[in-house]
Amino acid sequence: MKSQLYQLSATELSQLLQSKKTSSEEVTRSFIENTERLEGKLHSFISYDPEYTLSQARASDQRRREGKVRGPLDGIPVSIKDIISEKDQPLTCGSRFMKDYRSPYDATVIEKLKAQGAVLWGRLNLDEFAMGSSTEHSAFQITHNPWDLASVPGGSSGGCGAAIAAQQTPFALGSDTGGSIRQPAAFCGICGLKPTYGRVSRYGLTAFASSLDQIGPMAKCVEDTALLFQAIAGYDESDSTSLSEEIPHYTQALQASPSPKRIGIPKEYFPQGMDTEVREAVESAIAFYQKQGHEIVEVTLPHTEYAIAVYYIVATAEASSNLARFDGIRYTHRSPHSNAIDVYFRSRSEGFGEEVKRRIMLGTYVLSSGYYEAQYIRAQKVRTLIRQDFLKAFETVDVLLTPTSPTTAFKIGAKIEDPLAMYLNDIYTVSANLAGIPGISIPCGFSKKNLPIGLQVLGQFFQEAELLQLAYVFESSHDFHVRSAPLS
Repeated sequence: MKSQLYQLSATELSQLLQSKKTSSEEVTRSFIENTERLEGKLHSFISYDPEYTLSQARASDQRRREGKVRGPLDGIPVSIKDIISEKDQPLTCGSRFMKDYRSPYDATVIEKLKAQGAVLWGRLNLDEFAMGSSTEHSAFQITHNPWDLASVPGGSSGGCGAAIAAQQTPFALGSDTGGSIRQPAAFCGICGLKPTYGRVSRYGLTAFASSLDQIGPMAKCVEDTALLFQAIAGYDESDSTSLSEEIPHYTQALQASPSPKRIGIPKEYFPQGMDTEVREAVESAIAFYQKQGHEIVEVTLPHTEYAIAVYYIVATAEASSNLARFDGIRYTHRSPHSNAIDVYFRSRSEGFGEEVKRRIMLGTYVLSSGYYEAQYIRAQKVRTLIRQDFLKAFETVDVLLTPTSPTTAFKIGAKIEDPLAMYLNDIYTVSANLAGIPGISIPCGFSKKNLPIGLQVLGQFFQEAELLQLAYVFESSHDFHVRSAPLS
């Protein structure tokens, strides 16, 4: 049993702990040992500290002996994308700028996990400052996909996706600015949820694009995703964008059979030339829901064609502003020059990678005099139209079904020299961030090369319970989520 603990879901591990058939220390050691066995090939983690993690596990076991269990997460390892602050732990954001930085405080989501007894296990790799779709833009290493080591795991939460798929961790917290939870989930054959904007506190998340960023759960199955989401959702007065909405019991909602839904299929998400295997897998999933008694309705989201352009104007503008704080003066990397201007320019040129520089320059350009109204303001107006497209669609349907990504995982290096090709990989995910609606990705099939294919379910504001429920219905009738990646 002990050697197989890392193969179990978080829900199963929680049940074993509650019945005292194992201990948190045994569970944690199992994941540590599996990580050390695979990490040399995967590079999922930027850093981890086994002794720090085991000390948390031992504390959980002591609470359990004393009858002071804090909840279903008590004693379960949770890994963290290295862009979320954890006190006294590294916070690199995948950047040379931050390589020696340690956070002085806990993000609100970390406070919540600690309060519930979760065992925080390692810092996961990402594209620098979450800017990328492949985890090739990390300053430290390239993460490999456990289903094919020559392929990317997606991005920017690629370390999260790879670590879960390879059973190095039961689940993880990622962040999603334009698909950075859902696309790696699709590429790695796991589940990833981007909550409604404002549903989860962003306090302690290093900002990329503040009006788009959202922290969310990633896990090997829907039930685990709901379990972790339950722990982090809720209002936070420390986050000015946090919204006070009632939090349903997400794990209980999974057990109820969903009432018949009107499911919308956006015709813009199924263009000519779409990858045939992705189309077939998603259409098979649509047919499944129809057989379950749900009504399938074609809808239109007419401004979808502008989503990528709008996203890369709004996101880069906000990135330019947010990353201005990294100046080499106050903290993090500082170039060894005495002249303040040289320190500023050289620190930024030395500390930031090429993709981050590209986005800062683009954002600065669209915010500059003479281009602000022509580019940024116009993009914000079209963003409103994209949001209205969704609102209009949701007047007639309950949810939308789409592919998560137009392709399966691509080869490492295939798109790194072509930024536009890389950006277009987010074509099915960015709109949800622009509109602020929730979305979930679950595996719905595999290609002939045994690479996972993702199904995306998009819903109305704060209807994550409905998305989880529909995803669970599909998952319960298929075995895609229980298949093991070859490396695992």
